[in-house]
Amino acid sequence: MRNTLKLLAVVAALSASLAAQGGSDTKGKFFFKKNCKSCHAPGGSAKEITPLSKTQAQWKAYFAAGKHKKGAEKLDGLLKPEQVKDVQTFLVNHASDSPQPETCGG
Repeated sequence: MRNTLKLLAVVAALSASLAAQGGSDTKGKFFFKKNCKSCHAPGGSAKEITPLSKTQAQWKAYFAAGKHKKGAEKLDGLLKPEQVKDVQTFLVNHASDSPQPETCGG
């Protein structure tokens, strides 16, 4: 019973995180791998980036600024606004200080 309550608390916290951001974690991972990893992977043309590259607050600040490459391009010029929200949800939900930190895999 005690483990069930702990599991329910974790699920509730994760659900609240997703609902607060309004994006899809699953779609965000897909769009990140499809659109971002080609440059932001080892040996790519840009610095390697994974969800673990920043804390939740740092990812939120990055997306609040809405800029890619330190102000050069708007994020919504690279992806559709709903895709940007999905990628944000994925990166924040799996940031280095999140309850479920992870890389984005192969």
